[in-house]
Amino acid sequence: MNCRSEVLEVTVEARQVEEAMLALLHTILLHRSTGKFHYKKEGTYSIGTVGTLDIDCDFIDFTFVRVSSEELDRVIRKAVSEFKDALSNSGSDGIGQMSLEFYQKKKSRWPFSDECIPWEVWSIKVNVVNLANEQERQICREKVGEKLGEKVINVVEVINRHEYLPKMPTQSEVDNVFDTSLKDVQPYLYKITYQITDSLGTSVSTTMRRLIKDTLAL
Repeated sequence: MNCRSEVLEVTVEARQVEEAMLALLHTILLHRSTGKFHYKKEGTYSIGTVGTLDIDCDFIDFTFVRVSSEELDRVIRKAVSEFKDALSNSGSDGIGQMSLEFYQKKKSRWPFSDECIPWEVWSIKVNVVNLANEQERQICREKVGEKLGEKVINVVEVINRHEYLPKMPTQSEVDNVFDTSLKDVQPYLYKITYQITDSLGTSVSTTMRRLIKDTLAL
């Protein structure tokens, strides 16, 4: 099986990191989650509904939609908070990456542990810039909102392609494909990781600053 890999990149100021990452991770998981499976007998089941919520950002002119599950939101917020703290404490120029990997389990014979086989990985690169004044921050607030809108459309386009998804499992195999630990939603099995890089690419920070200066000149 070939694992699909998608890369998204955003440039934000420090106070926007958390909201930008939540918006993108929640958007992906919204489209990679189902309602809970209710099995009547082996091979026969019904699927519950997935509730949604509109979330308004405080530091970005942007509203995103997420699954209404508070349990899932807590898991995502914890991962994003750890990433944000690591990024701010790294002493680097402000660049990092979060990865959202979807996988399925393949049962192995005793005494070997189950094999986790990734089938889709989303990498979200984050560049943090420092802005000089409130006017620049306001422009950044608007521009980041526009860019996030473009990224969300990109995510939806990718997910709507007719590409590999794990087949719907039987009751005995559902834990090999879905995370069944949540009471109100059932995302595909996933894991979130992050890494912090030592330096920010000059071209990225320069592009954002040029964008802001061009807007100020209008």
